[in-house]
Amino acid sequence: MKFTHLDQSGEAYMVDVTEKQPTVRQATAEGLVRVSKPIMDALREGTVPKGDVLAVARIAGISAAKRVPELLPLAHTIGVHGAKVDLELLEEHVKITATVRTADRTGVEMEALTAVSVAALAVVDMVKGVDKLVSIEQCQIIVKSGGRSGQWTREAALKDAGQE
Repeated sequence: MKFTHLDQSGEAYMVDVTEKQPTVRQATAEGLVRVSKPIMDALREGTVPKGDVLAVARIAGISAAKRVPELLPLAHTIGVHGAKVDLELLEEHVKITATVRTADRTGVEMEALTAVSVAALAVVDMVKGVDKLVSIEQCQIIVKSGGRSGQWTREAALKDAGQE
């Protein structure tokens, strides 16, 4: 297996994508924030003491998608042309889904994962004072498209690996 961010001597470097042609690329990630029943009720009723948790998390996620090169030292600066963060209140957790789009030389998987991660951190920050057991779980890419590797889905990859 060849690691693309290591040179011949094993030193880290930023991959040069100058020669690659820009293409439309999209990635969707999802993650869960597990909360207690009282917090889930407060989220549904809009009564969390710190305010509108979902709005804060949504904005935090979108903002984070645009800051990936500042956080990850080998990430390329790309144009984030679209970012959408959705939060869904399920029975025991908040499901966060982020989709990021670009027309650039490299993909947006890290931007989508960062959007979900920071949105999840925002939820934790807003409820941690009243729910010490809050946790972030299962942050993962679920689908990506564009670029050399084309279309990829977690579901198909798991099926191919016999891990349905």
